[in-house]
Amino acid sequence: MSHLGGLGSRFLGKLALGFLVVAAVGWGWFAIECGNGVSAAGGPAESNGEYRVLAPIESGNLLLYPVVRANGKQGGESQFLTLDEGFKSGSVEVTEAGKVRGLVRGRDNGPAIVGGDQVNTLVLVNNSSQPLLLLAGEIVTGGKQDRVIAKDRIVPPGGDPIDLSVFCIEPGRWVESSPVFGASSKAPVAGIMVQPTVREQAMVARDQQQVWNSVHGTIAALAAAPAATGGPMMPSPAPPTTSYAKAMQSEGFKAKVDEAAAPLMQSREAILAQLKKEGAVGVVVAVRGEIVWADLFSSPDLLSRYWTKLVRSYAAESLSPGETHATPTVADAQRFLETTSGGTETSEGSVGIYRYREVRSGGTETFVLESLLPDAKYDVHISKLKLRNAERRPRPVSFHGTMPPPPVPQLVPPVPVEPRPMLD
Repeated sequence: MSHLGGLGSRFLGKLALGFLVVAAVGWGWFAIECGNGVSAAGGPAESNGEYRVLAPIESGNLLLYPVVRANGKQGGESQFLTLDEGFKSGSVEVTEAGKVRGLVRGRDNGPAIVGGDQVNTLVLVNNSSQPLLLLAGEIVTGGKQDRVIAKDRIVPPGGDPIDLSVFCIEPGRWVESSPVFGASSKAPVAGIMVQPTVREQAMVARDQQQVWNSVHGTIAALAAAPAATGGPMMPSPAPPTTSYAKAMQSEGFKAKVDEAAAPLMQSREAILAQLKKEGAVGVVVAVRGEIVWADLFSSPDLLSRYWTKLVRSYAAESLSPGETHATPTVADAQRFLETTSGGTETSEGSVGIYRYREVRSGGTETFVLESLLPDAKYDVHISKLKLRNAERRPRPVSFHGTMPPPPVPQLVPPVPVEPRPMLD
């Protein structure tokens, strides 16, 4: 039975839920503190890093391990605007490249782009007074195809149109459904984020065909998946669709995801209140006992604003078929988060706005979005994933703007060799 492993007896009285909640030992905040570790379900987890993992919340095949800062510090309200908030207020506009007239700055303030509509390019305008935060995996619907944002980035305010890197998640359509894009109006509470399997292809593989293959695979898997409780299969979308967003909005798919996410969504406000109280800034995600992902933010405020979108993406992932593993301990989740020494790192970004770093090490890939804005110099979002299905393609190092080039390594001149006389 799905249960909330982390709400403890002193918190249960505040929940007005329409389903049975089974309280177990409580989240990590009810555990016994032991030095710099924490005793919780699964044993102690030594944390000598920046983050500390707490005991998980359980929902069917899904486990979410809340993450707090090891030093106990909590960030305040975030100055960043989310994509859903920008669409709702009308201050953020996204459209096909061919709709824009005049100069459009290229990716990350690079060369201007011209020409007609393109599969992997959209144009975004941030007319708000706040910097806009975009996360890889967020979906924008409309235009000639639904798209997914390819990487995290920050868009400064000011209304300057920028070239937005995207991948298509609706193969087969190239006919305009609306002149502008938005988060799906049918999505519950917030827009849609693709599940980790598809998100991994956009972030790591960075290949349109692999993204399409992943979309086809996840739609087929969800169509065949039984209800989260093991009941009869629910109907697949009718008529059939190749669009990830449309599939997720269909009655059959939406019902399955709703059920898988029910313990986390029906008590959403209560959970978020407790997460904020304890200063949780992210979660480690395990599906069928396998730790596959982590999302960390700069503050509990940002986590709460993305909670619905993230939880539903994780719930969709939990419905896909796969091998079942033993339940990970808190220590297992802690080890997943800890930085592994060595590995390779690349970075790109926009001078004075953001830096986007990618680190590959030990079978994992970590993506760090760092704000370079004058009043917000810190890591805004970190994604860490277990490499499973993506074939990694090298990302060229790029950093547009006026940043000076890296120093040229000094080459040691060759030692001259004296010619030897020819032997008779």
